[in-house]
Amino acid sequence: MAKEPSASATHDDGDKGALKTSDTKSDATTPESRHADATKMVERFAMWSGAAGLIPVPFVDLVAIGGLQLQMLRRLSQIYQVPFTDNRGKALITSLLGAAIPTSSGLGAAELLKAIPLLGTAIAAFVTPALAAASTFAVGKVFMQHFETGGTLLDFNPPDYREFLKGQKEMWVKRSSSSTTSTT
Repeated sequence: MAKEPSASATHDDGDKGALKTSDTKSDATTPESRHADATKMVERFAMWSGAAGLIPVPFVDLVAIGGLQLQMLRRLSQIYQVPFTDNRGKALITSLLGAAIPTSSGLGAAELLKAIPLLGTAIAAFVTPALAAASTFAVGKVFMQHFETGGTLLDFNPPDYREFLKGQKEMWVKRSSSSTTSTT
C-alpha cells in the first residue's frame, strides 16, 4: 500500500511553525534515516510527556500530554509524508489509548491520586511521569510501524495494534529500568 507524496503533505492546518527539518528533506530520504529521525523524535516527545506528568493539577497534565501526543503524531506524519488533520489525529490517539492503555497503564488511577492532598500528590508525582512517557513512546512507535508499512491516518485501526502497543510499553519499562540501574 505505497503512498505517493501529495501537496497536502505540507499540511494546510495553519501550523506554519510545525514544519521544521522534516519538510526540507528530499523525497530520497532512506527508510533507515526516516526511521532514525522518527525514533529520536518519539523519544524526545516521550521525555516531554514525562515532564508534563509532573504538573500537580489533576487532569491538566493529561491535556498537556494529549497535546504533546497530537504534536508528535503531526510530526511523524510529516516525516512519513502522510496527510494530517488535527481532528483525525485526536480521534486516532484517543481510540488507540482507549483500546489498550487504560486497562494496563494506571494513568487514570494516578490522576485520581493527585486529588488526595500531600500523600496522593507525592505518589502521583512519581507514577504519572513514567506512565505518561511510556504511553507517549508506545503511541509513537505504533504510528511509526503503521506509517512504515504504508498506512495512513484514514486506514489506521487501533485494535490491530493492541499487542504491538503492549510490547512497546514493556520495552519502555525495561529500557527505563536498565538505565536506572546503570546510573546507580
